[in-house]
Amino acid sequence: MQIEIQPNAQEPSREKAKKIQKERFTWWQSLIVLAATLAICLTAGYYISEKYLWNQQDDQIAKQMKYYQQLVDQKPNDPKLRVQLGYTYFLKGNNDQAIKQYQTAKTLDKNYYDAYLNLSIVYEKENRTDEALQMAVKAAKISPRDYKGHLLKGRNYRKLKMYKEATTSLQEAYRLKSGNTDVIYEAGLLARDEGKEKEAEQLFKETLSFDPTFKPAINALDKLKNKTN
Repeated sequence: MQIEIQPNAQEPSREKAKKIQKERFTWWQSLIVLAATLAICLTAGYYISEKYLWNQQDDQIAKQMKYYQQLVDQKPNDPKLRVQLGYTYFLKGNNDQAIKQYQTAKTLDKNYYDAYLNLSIVYEKENRTDEALQMAVKAAKISPRDYKGHLLKGRNYRKLKMYKEATTSLQEAYRLKSGNTDVIYEAGLLARDEGKEKEAEQLFKETLSFDPTFKPAINALDKLKNKTN
């Protein structure tokens, strides 16, 4: 009787296991890169209030800097990558380089919304209010249905004591994003600057009703209470 030798049944399983392990490793690598990318994309100037500008470790920012610098070197004419690199500079505190990258993005695409929005934010940070307003106006014109451009317009109009224009801009921002704490808080600051302290107090309280941890509103409300006491 001839005995037929069967192939080792374990071999296909081992090869399959190795393949699955390799796929899992590749998947985790992709996930890590995606997470790093989203961390910048989601924060590339889109978050307006101080509560969103979290503190990141220097080494993390350095890694992000290296990552986006490499991408920009590979695709220097991509305005999106320029904005992402610019925001990384902004996180690092290098506003000059952030402005440079945003300006480059704007040159590459004159209608690139994110470039104008981010420029408005960094100009405001530098107390260049007129320029911040100009960029916010342009951003709102490019994307009129995005509340953030109108919010930045309102904030810079307020700082320039153009209260009527600030009110109009904030009303539009609230129409587009009702219940947004940034918009309500900014409306409170506007009322405060106009001397309407009771209205300001109500608006700060309304902000906290949506987000009890909103520190700028807590501080503003405390200042109002201390002033009246």
